[in-house]
Amino acid sequence: MSWIDHWEPEKPEFWESTGKRIARKNLALSIFAENLGFSVWVLMSIVVVSLGSVGFDFSVGQQFWLLIVPNLVGAVLRVPYTFAVPRFGGRLWTTISAGLLLIPCTMLAHAVSTPGTPYWFFLLTSAAMGLGGGNFSSSMANISFFYPEGKKGLALGMNAAGGNLGVAVTQLVVPVVISVGTGINLAYAALIWMPFIVVATICAWSFMNSLTQAKPDGRSYRLALSNKHTWVMSFLYIGTFGSFIGYSFAFPSLIKLSFVDYKGWVALAFLGALIGSVARPAGGWLADRVGGAKVTLGTFVGLGIGTIGVMVSVDMKNFGLFFGSFIALFVLAGVGNGSTYRMIPAIFRTQSDDDKSAKRQAAAVVGIAGAIGAAGGVLVNLVFKFSLEGSKTLTPALTAILVFYALCLGTTWWFYLRRNVFVTRPSLAYAGV
Repeated sequence: MSWIDHWEPEKPEFWESTGKRIARKNLALSIFAENLGFSVWVLMSIVVVSLGSVGFDFSVGQQFWLLIVPNLVGAVLRVPYTFAVPRFGGRLWTTISAGLLLIPCTMLAHAVSTPGTPYWFFLLTSAAMGLGGGNFSSSMANISFFYPEGKKGLALGMNAAGGNLGVAVTQLVVPVVISVGTGINLAYAALIWMPFIVVATICAWSFMNSLTQAKPDGRSYRLALSNKHTWVMSFLYIGTFGSFIGYSFAFPSLIKLSFVDYKGWVALAFLGALIGSVARPAGGWLADRVGGAKVTLGTFVGLGIGTIGVMVSVDMKNFGLFFGSFIALFVLAGVGNGSTYRMIPAIFRTQSDDDKSAKRQAAAVVGIAGAIGAAGGVLVNLVFKFSLEGSKTLTPALTAILVFYALCLGTTWWFYLRRNVFVTRPSLAYAGV
């Protein structure tokens, strides 16, 4: 039963007898495929640290472009990937998107195994890795239709966290794998994922389902694009997910470049992405109970404090404070990822009396916000690149990031927490925003 025509998760009897089992199965397989997508997407973040060891001597600027390009391509692909779900169905598109991950893995294995591989081919390989970044939006949009409103926050949080964990898995496993045997063998960084990609592709085709009602039509996207909350939430998602993915790409390189005596700690860079990913469902869970806007506001306060901690650590040359502050930034970004995504369906439920229309608009916003938020990671790495090339320090970049968090904090308060909002739009408060 690949296509399901009858799906009513809001009815308790349907959910308990049929819906829950099918939803959980699709969620588990979605997490598996999305995890691999993230693993491949950020693969260059750990490979670039070791390129010099195998004879590829690229400048700091060139190294950061290898981090920026997959982030940029992944962000751009998130919009068409969201449209692919209604066009092909969740089952078929998960199969296709998982199988495409074999392309960047093959390219990377060739690039690092061939002496004298030109820089442009490494850039092209990085761009192909962006295929893994698109998986998030299609997966989130698809899974959002399987769950009832009361369980959507935790389900989407688990789906996103399972995908985000791919960052930690890559940064934990790859340093170990490439060191197996004599010297550094970077080809193993690509080859290790191929069997898992094949398994994920087969499982998606064999066991996943597509929902007939999971079809965000063109009208839903037009309505979403004309709604100011689409752009407000996209802006806030730059601050949360943009921070998470931007720091994930940059953290190993920042350790190596800013604290040369502690470059051995690059092997522990995975802890940031790991803890940040685990924190994501907690953000969704808190948003279900406390309100997404309150959790998001607190997140931006914490992100600002964490950024100040990194600034102080760079000035004092204190690696312990640097590492600890970054771990805090990852945790807070993870919580914010969960809370901002939980706000989207809650907000759009107040925009329409038609429940199906609201869900379709929310699914459209998931794709739009996911793409714009991922682009935030590009901005993070660009400011790091220019800061390190220009002033040889992270301070200008961190100052710019701190100002941005202040803007996100003010935006959250203005649109969703100030008193006048509840006077003019009391439904926002009712929706648990």
